[in-house]
Amino acid sequence: MIIDTIQNAHKYFSVHPLFEKAFDYIKHTDLANAEVGKADIAEGLKAIISNNKGKTAADSLAKFECHNNNIDIQLCISGVETIAWKPREKCVATKGDYNPEKDVLFYDEAPDTYFQLTDNQFAIFFPEDVHAPMIGGDAEIKKLVIKVKI
Repeated sequence: MIIDTIQNAHKYFSVHPLFEKAFDYIKHTDLANAEVGKADIAEGLKAIISNNKGKTAADSLAKFECHNNNIDIQLCISGVETIAWKPREKCVATKGDYNPEKDVLFYDEAPDTYFQLTDNQFAIFFPEDVHAPMIGGDAEIKKLVIKVKI
C-alpha cells in the first residue's frame, strides 16, 4: 500500500507501466466538477467517480475486500475518508468465494489499522492489501477510484 498526496504522484510512475497515464488523467481532469460515473481512460485503466455519504466502520468492513487482477488508486476529491487496512497474508477468514467477474474477494477480519484521506490525498492498494473504504459517517465523500489492470 502507498499513501501520499497528488503532488508526489510522479514518484510512483515506475511502480507500474500504467501509473503515469493514470496520474496524468487525474492531473488533467476537473475532478471537483466531474460527473459521477465510470469511464475508460485507456487500455487497462478505468475511472470510477462517486459522491456518497460515508459508511459506518461496520458497514464498510462487511465488504473488507481485495483484488487479484487490479490495483486500486483511490483519490479523495473532497471530504474526509477513513479506510481500514490489513495485509492479505494475515487474513484467513474469507467471506464467500473469489468473484472473477468483479475481481473481488471479501474477508471477515478485523483491520490492523485505519487511516484518513482528505482532499488530493490518495492510497494505492495492491492485491496484497485488504481494504474497506468510505468510512465517514454521514459526511459526503467525493472520490475517484482508478482500476489499473495487472
